[in-house]
Amino acid sequence: MKNATQLLNAYLDNIQDPAAAAALFADDGVLELPTLGANVRAVGPVAIEAFIGGLLKKVPDFRFKDVQLFIETEDKVFGEYSVEALVPSTGKIYKQTYAGMLAAENGKIKHLREALDTLAATKAFTPD
Repeated sequence: MKNATQLLNAYLDNIQDPAAAAALFADDGVLELPTLGANVRAVGPVAIEAFIGGLLKKVPDFRFKDVQLFIETEDKVFGEYSVEALVPSTGKIYKQTYAGMLAAENGKIKHLREALDTLAATKAFTPD
């Protein structure tokens, strides 16, 4: 059974494969980005797969890098990880550092909450 750190690393490594990344979540697992608004959350592997797939349509080369973990326990992990990828619709580079807190339960992701710099996102996704 995977612990929280193993699950976060697997999620980050599999972000280019929405089905594989979503399969790491519990049936009632949650992926949320509250800094983007209260409604930016997906519950369950099907919704999470669709969310990641939608992101990859906007940013095909979206990949996490520069992972730094600051807190690691058996069932929780907190760290930062970055993305630097082209947004084809604007021609701009999306350069972002995410802060993520993952809670694991029974070898699955129960909750992954990520924060990000909304100004950097707005600049990358908004045409001039």
